[in-house]
Amino acid sequence: MLSYAGLDLRGQSNRTSPMELRYLKTLVAIADHGGFAAAGNAIGLTQSAISLHVKAMEAELGIKLFDRSRRPPILNPQGSALLSQAREIITLCSQLKDAVSEQPLSGVLELGAIATVLTGVLPAALVTMQKIHPRLLIKLTSGLSGELAGQVYKGQLDVAIVAEPIQLATGLSWHPFVRESLVVIAPIGTQGETDRELLESWPFIRFKRHAWAGQLIDSRLQDRGIHVKSSMEVDSLEAISVMVAHGLGVSVVPQRLIDTPFPPNLKVLPFGDPPVQRVVGLIERTSNPKTHLVKALYQILLKLSGNAEFV
Repeated sequence: MLSYAGLDLRGQSNRTSPMELRYLKTLVAIADHGGFAAAGNAIGLTQSAISLHVKAMEAELGIKLFDRSRRPPILNPQGSALLSQAREIITLCSQLKDAVSEQPLSGVLELGAIATVLTGVLPAALVTMQKIHPRLLIKLTSGLSGELAGQVYKGQLDVAIVAEPIQLATGLSWHPFVRESLVVIAPIGTQGETDRELLESWPFIRFKRHAWAGQLIDSRLQDRGIHVKSSMEVDSLEAISVMVAHGLGVSVVPQRLIDTPFPPNLKVLPFGDPPVQRVVGLIERTSNPKTHLVKALYQILLKLSGNAEFV
């Protein structure tokens, strides 16, 4: 029987039914998202349903879990004590099926991915997932890192592959699997022996400014005092590479760890010395009921990226 702070999760001694797992998930969602209404939006329940779950937990345990004199209500010491074990229970339950079964995983995984991953390591990872877990259905959505992280936060996606966030929102967890160097690309034969010469001498094709990769690149350009002449703004690595290859300008882009990251008719130089790098990883909710599916994908991505740093 599970217990916390001297109380068992079956409540009073005259109670016979164990607390429902969904109530614990609701408690975690409230803590992670900062309130009843926000938790409801994140896990797809109305605010009244969230309140009913809380009242059921309090009745089951015979204690109050929230300080309702505050607006919004916040966890009191008893609620905080329950929260820590609720997280452990949710994680253990999500892993239980895998621990007792050697059968392939099944179900649906709502996955988001940035465009550079869609045309990078992800196709090979999905092929491997399909071979190992043929009954697992993956629904794939593409977008920018910020957009995808927001969809994970709201519960619209189970997990997303994104660039490392500058600040990780409460209720989300981050699992890096690869580090990619940023490089300057220019047409073959372009004059300029350093990244600064290329960037300051030719029109600059930039990643979208609101993309996390674009923000990282702009920040490093400013730090180094490199003044570029912006010509256009694009959110696709493939489109940027083709435009650069046609002589429309130069750019700074991540170098994916695949056999042919760029067209053959491009000049490639490191961006910075040592080269600036970005980290790519998985982002999921800390209370994700599909964390066992995320873990399976993560292990495959780690193996394909070959980056021992994150193993």
